[in-house]
Amino acid sequence: MPGRPPGGQRRPANTAAPMLTVTLSIPLACEESLTPAARRLLEAAREMLERGEGVIIGAVPADRRPDQVPANRSPTRALSPTIPALHILASSRSVLRDDETLPLTRLEFDLLLHLVAHPRRVFTRLQLLNAVWGYEHAGVRTVDVHVRRLRGKVGVDVPLVTTVYGVGYRLADDARVTIDRTG
Repeated sequence: MPGRPPGGQRRPANTAAPMLTVTLSIPLACEESLTPAARRLLEAAREMLERGEGVIIGAVPADRRPDQVPANRSPTRALSPTIPALHILASSRSVLRDDETLPLTRLEFDLLLHLVAHPRRVFTRLQLLNAVWGYEHAGVRTVDVHVRRLRGKVGVDVPLVTTVYGVGYRLADDARVTIDRTG
């Protein structure tokens, strides 16, 4: 039944705060096919994880599991997510994730390179249009579309671009990106 854990048991009613469980493996499917509401939920969950407000666990905690853990197995524990690193090869204009080349467009590559070159700076959409596109005749939502596509290509498990609400975008604090200007 929807909203219930495996086995149909109800969750304890005495939990202090509401809990929302979201599976962030959506990029494996076509993210473009999500409804606007599902897309907003996914983006909100990503933002919470980027801000460190979310908890990533590998399974249902042992005290909430319907069956006891067998004596020969250890109980599940919270996972420390391994954040994949991106490697930018500036002279060949390519980006590697786990030694696999990402198919970025020219503008996606330039946007990523610009944000990585200025790691703690927040850019407005207009500033990004001027710096990356070289003009501001395109609508400012063009930046939103390119950021969304860049996030989709890099993957949800790679914190990359943080939205600063009401302002613009910046490189995520825990982004693991290196630039090789010779390669």
